[in-house]
Amino acid sequence: MLNHAPLHGARTVIGGNRGPAPPSPAPSAMALSALQRDPASGGRFASAVPGPCRARPCALGVDEAGRGPVLGPMVYAVCYCPEDKVQELQALGAADSKTLSEAERERRFGLLEAAGDWVGWALQVLPPAHISACMQQRAKYNLNELSHDTATELIQFVLDSGVQVAQVFVDTVGPADKYEAKLRRRFPELGVTVRPKADALFPTVSAASICAKVARDRAVLHWNFVEDLGDPDRDYGSGPQDQGVAEEEPGAGVWVPPARAVQLGHGAGAAAERRGPGAVG
Repeated sequence: MLNHAPLHGARTVIGGNRGPAPPSPAPSAMALSALQRDPASGGRFASAVPGPCRARPCALGVDEAGRGPVLGPMVYAVCYCPEDKVQELQALGAADSKTLSEAERERRFGLLEAAGDWVGWALQVLPPAHISACMQQRAKYNLNELSHDTATELIQFVLDSGVQVAQVFVDTVGPADKYEAKLRRRFPELGVTVRPKADALFPTVSAASICAKVARDRAVLHWNFVEDLGDPDRDYGSGPQDQGVAEEEPGAGVWVPPARAVQLGHGAGAAAERRGPGAVG
């Protein structure tokens, strides 16, 4: 049994099964629209399972976005298709999402949606409160373990959904050999390959990286801040075309908006608060 705390208010949204809403958007679009309405609650979101994926051996890729996030959730994603369709998946433009602008990621995600009769995906969205709760529990449980368990849960979810998974490809977290051995023990009937930079090596992992990044971009864009930030500029950016002051990967900048700075001191009138760029001092 996995030992991380359950997501508060977690839910699974698959296609359009939340209730009658004719005419409805495409199933995967409906799943992401549910995330956008309530991005801080987290949960599992998934496309409908394509018919061919229930009948033919499939390849499945695993990747994440926002690991150790400053803002917004960490998102794990899987993307799968029949093994004989992997080259077609690559032809759709499956590529490492960190090499793509936000607009290009959205465009290519649209192509994945359009191929929904043979491509499927699932997401697990882990909000910051959930990550913090896991890190602060008494029993030692680090971010690597949380990542491994989330990936394992997603693979099992896809298997339980009836997908005929034969091969699993994973972008490593921690030592690749140990992670691969761990997954092989958990899924002895599957072929498992864990590699560094797998999102640049295997089309299903590349597609998963696009799904994860698009979902995280949308969650952050629609984030409801608990703090009173007035009307924040939401052009955060997270791709090579965005201006950045911090880098998660070479060429992948993250723009940090002006923060509210608070100056603390002793005695009456020593504390002052102002808006604008700066640091806490």
